[in-house]
Amino acid sequence: MDLSILWFGLIAVLWTGYLVLEGFDFGVGMLLPFLGKDDKNRRVMINTIGPVWDGNEVWLLTAGGATFAAFPEWYATMFSGFYLPLLLILVALIVRVVAFEWRGKINTDTWRAWIDRAIVFGSYVPAILWGVAFANLVRGVELDADHQYVGGFFALLNPFALLGGVTTGLLFLTHGAIFLALKTSGEIHEKSSKVASTLSVITLVVAAAWAIWAQLAFSVAWTWAAVAVAAIGLVAVVIATRLRREGWAFIASAVVIVAAVVLIFGSMYPDVMPALNPANSLSIEAASSTPYTLTVMTWVAAFLTPLVLIYQGWTYWVFRKRISAEHIPEHAGLTFAQVTARKDTASAARS
Repeated sequence: MDLSILWFGLIAVLWTGYLVLEGFDFGVGMLLPFLGKDDKNRRVMINTIGPVWDGNEVWLLTAGGATFAAFPEWYATMFSGFYLPLLLILVALIVRVVAFEWRGKINTDTWRAWIDRAIVFGSYVPAILWGVAFANLVRGVELDADHQYVGGFFALLNPFALLGGVTTGLLFLTHGAIFLALKTSGEIHEKSSKVASTLSVITLVVAAAWAIWAQLAFSVAWTWAAVAVAAIGLVAVVIATRLRREGWAFIASAVVIVAAVVLIFGSMYPDVMPALNPANSLSIEAASSTPYTLTVMTWVAAFLTPLVLIYQGWTYWVFRKRISAEHIPEHAGLTFAQVTARKDTASAARS
């Protein structure tokens, strides 16, 4: 049972890493049509996350793998019950990955416009649906006595969950705007600083409403501490963005996301899948793997986790400097006509 609780906490840590790091990735993609008024500025925005976005997604893969190995029944119940929203998230993430990789392959405005739409789609959908999913885990879902979800898709779109989706969307928008202000200079820096200052106030109001609702309706006494930390962090974000202290604003924004994860997992404990009927809730103990499996996982995690953290920290250090439009080279991709001509030449050579 001790290892089960340990892995419940470790999975919360993995989700924290994912939401803090991928959160600003989503925010940058969501802000692309608003701050990137021309191609050069959009390339500046994309290049701020270019060296790190794929590494940030590893946290999600690790969280999913750890859930599958440590709590197989939780994994099965959640992925069967939340199948459609999780499928939408997966499709959006795939579209986003392809868009990042292919944007510079063809040098036409039409191509880049469609790719940019894909990046925006692939950023908004997960940013909102993750909030909907986690809010439902806090509220509880319709499970039967066999721990099977019986509610249907639209049962997940309740007011509390929808407000949770709006909250995460705003948190990531603010987080992304702060990151852009921290990582850029010039026009994008000025625009993102102003947007972060405005969004921070809206996020404070919406996030406070959701957190207080969650605490009063679904949580336990000690998670008031997480609500208090989140409130202090949100106020700090508002002040820091007003003062143009991007570093402090980013730290405060990250603290808010950490506190939100503590609130979510603290509200779920001692269950991994709370049910509207508490008798049907899936507990940590009932969902966990065998002690031997958890022991092996613990040793593997103890050895590999420091290596991953060191490598990812080194990556962020290497790419720590600000960038601006002056650092962006001209397009190196081919036009559709050039691609077609090369194909024709290759076909003729084979003939």
